[in-house]
Amino acid sequence: MIQTHGIERWQRLLERCRDIDPLPTAVVHPCDQPSLESALIAARADLIAPVIVAPRGRLERLADAQGLSLEGIELLDVPHSHAAAARAAELARAGRVAALMKGSLHTDEMLHAVLDERAGLRTDRRMSHCFVMDLPGRANPLIVTDGAVNIAPGLAEKRDIVQNAIELAKALGFAEVRVAIMSATESVNPKIPSTLDAAALCKMADRGQITGALLDGPLALDNAINEEAARLKGIASPVAGRANVLVVPDLEAGNMLAKSLSFLANAESAGIVIGARVPVILNSRADTLPARVSSCAVAALYVHWCQQRTLDAARFAI
Repeated sequence: MIQTHGIERWQRLLERCRDIDPLPTAVVHPCDQPSLESALIAARADLIAPVIVAPRGRLERLADAQGLSLEGIELLDVPHSHAAAARAAELARAGRVAALMKGSLHTDEMLHAVLDERAGLRTDRRMSHCFVMDLPGRANPLIVTDGAVNIAPGLAEKRDIVQNAIELAKALGFAEVRVAIMSATESVNPKIPSTLDAAALCKMADRGQITGALLDGPLALDNAINEEAARLKGIASPVAGRANVLVVPDLEAGNMLAKSLSFLANAESAGIVIGARVPVILNSRADTLPARVSSCAVAALYVHWCQQRTLDAARFAI
């Protein structure tokens, strides 16, 4: 069993990666100790097959100072972080890697390279971020989206955010995906726009514009995840009280919710951005090593699921 650097809480997730190949991953400018060490741990655990894109001299000095071995790791030398992000996007476009992993560069710089039209990584789906939260006392992970990419998404963007999260939940093996569209209340209120979006998203699911999950909303946090709270408020649905995907109204709400769970409820979090041709493992500077390594596992399972879906579709077409 993989028992490295306190990632035992993610053991079931990591064990699911044993039967799939390491994910070819461009590690972009990992020029601080946490980002380099986490990439090397993930490589040793066979979660990723890294191609590190960074200034060679700076990286080697860092590795020497931290006692980290770069033996057997492919390293592409670039002058700075901007060039690293651009080169990594080129590798993804060429099919040399199937995922990107953010190192010590800024998130905006990383995502700008992915969104650049010349990179050819955009799809017709809006990119969005998913936190995968492991909470003490909870048997299965909880997905929170989007708390990192889309600042104030409209209805069309929220449709993509929901569909991205559903597909990630399926990739992680959720037996049933139950999506709560979050607001401050469970009642539709024209004065609270997020409740109108929630109602519209649920109707979109009824009409087949969102597929693969049960949706309900608007729901407040208590009646989304606590069955007793849902019962006391008279909310009867297969989602209320049992949600495993929480779709927040905007980035501020999602970021505060995820960080509250991490720092007040002792949750461990993983996180990736999906919706482009390849997922982006988007680590925060405050992320722990377990969070960074488990994010690699999440990305590996997601890419494997996408590949299997493509193969299944091809077989069905034949």
